[in-house]
Amino acid sequence: MTATALAQEIDLDQCMSSTELQPAYQPIVDLSSNEIVGFEALARWPNLPGAVPDAVFAVARRAGRIVELDWACRVAALKGALEQGLGREHILFVNVEPDALGTPLPTGAERTIAAAQRELRVMLELTERSLARQPAELLRLVSWARRNDFGIALDDVGAEPESLALLPFLAPDVIKLDISLVRDRPDPERAAIMAAVMAHSERTGATVLAEGVETIAHLDQGMALGATLGQGWLFGRPGPVRRPPSPRSPIVLARPDMDMAATPFSLVEGHPQLRIGRKALLLDLSLHIENQGLHLRPAPVVLSCFQTAERFTTATQTRYTALATRCTLVGALGGRLAPGVHGAELSKTDPLVREWTVTVIGPHYAGALIARDLGDQGRDHDRRFEFVVTHDRELVLAAARSLMSRITVEV
Repeated sequence: MTATALAQEIDLDQCMSSTELQPAYQPIVDLSSNEIVGFEALARWPNLPGAVPDAVFAVARRAGRIVELDWACRVAALKGALEQGLGREHILFVNVEPDALGTPLPTGAERTIAAAQRELRVMLELTERSLARQPAELLRLVSWARRNDFGIALDDVGAEPESLALLPFLAPDVIKLDISLVRDRPDPERAAIMAAVMAHSERTGATVLAEGVETIAHLDQGMALGATLGQGWLFGRPGPVRRPPSPRSPIVLARPDMDMAATPFSLVEGHPQLRIGRKALLLDLSLHIENQGLHLRPAPVVLSCFQTAERFTTATQTRYTALATRCTLVGALGGRLAPGVHGAELSKTDPLVREWTVTVIGPHYAGALIARDLGDQGRDHDRRFEFVVTHDRELVLAAARSLMSRITVEV
C-alpha cells in the first residue's frame, strides 16, 4: 500500500483515543553492566492496520493536529508508566514535538502530569530543530523542566553537523547519538562531530547514549564513541514496562544552571576587565567576533543586540544575511529584519536598548563583545561604551542565552 493510501486509512480521532493508543516502552541499558536504567515511550496502534508512527504523525501534521496528537501520546505514555508502577528508580524518556512547545495542557491531563512529577523520573526528549524554530519557547520549557526535576535529552545528535552548536544552549543531560554514527563507517566529518560531542560531554557531565544498537558491531562502535548507555533491538524491543530490578548505577542528571540573565551586561557589571571605549573601536571588535561565524567549522550560533533599528545599518543587514546562510542560528535583537535572521522588537523602556552585544558560540569557540552605552551626545562614532570582550565560554553562553530567550520572529 502506498503512503498516500495509508494516509487515507488513518483516522486521527481513533489514533488519539485511549482505547487504540497503546504506548510501548523500549529499554535503555547501562553498557558497563547491562542493567536497565530507563525506557523510551513510543506511540503504537496495534489494532489499527497501517497506523505506523511516521504515517500517523505525517497525517496529523497535514491536518493541523500535530499538537493534539503529541499531547495525546505524551499523556498516554505517562499514564501507562504510572499504571505499571515504573517508579522513580528508572528514567522515562518522553518525546516532545517542536510545535507543542509552550502549548497549554489538554483538558483532563493535569492530574496525570502532577502524578508523573511526583511518582516518575521523566526525561523530555527534544530535537535540535526545536531550538532553531522556536528558541525562546524551548528555553522556557527547558528552564521549567529544570525547576520541576525533569531531565532533558537531545535526540538524533550528529544527523546534521550544524546542530552541534545548539548543544550548549539546551545543556542536555543525555545526548542521543544518531543511528548513522553508530552504524556507518567512520569518516572525517563524523570524527569532527564526535569530537564536539565528547568535548561537550566532558565539559558538562552529559551522558552519551547510542541509539539503534542491533549488533555487537554497533555496540562496539557506540562505546568507542563515548556512549555509556545504549538502546536498540540488541537490548530489547518496545513492549510493556515489566519493571526491572533497581539499577546499581542510575542515570545522573547533569543539572546545569539554566537561569536566564536579565541582560548580557548585567553579567559583567563589576568585571575586572571592564573598559571604556568609543564606538569606532567597538565596531572593529564586533566585526572580528562576527567574522568567526563565517569561518568556523562546524558552523556556530550568532546572537546579537543592536539597541535600535537605526543602529542595524544596511552594511550590518548584509553581513547578517550572509551569516544566516551558513550559521546554525542567527539572531539580531533591536535591528531591522533581514532574510533568515531571527529577531524581536525592543520597547523604548527595555534595558537592552542601552546595550550592544555580539556573541558567537560554536562547539570549540566562544567569543563576545558585551557593552553598555554611556549616553554621550554628539557624533555617533564618538559615543562611549563600557565594554568587555570575553572568551570565557560560560560567560559568553549565559549572555547568548539571555538574548535567545527573547527571540520570537524569523524572517
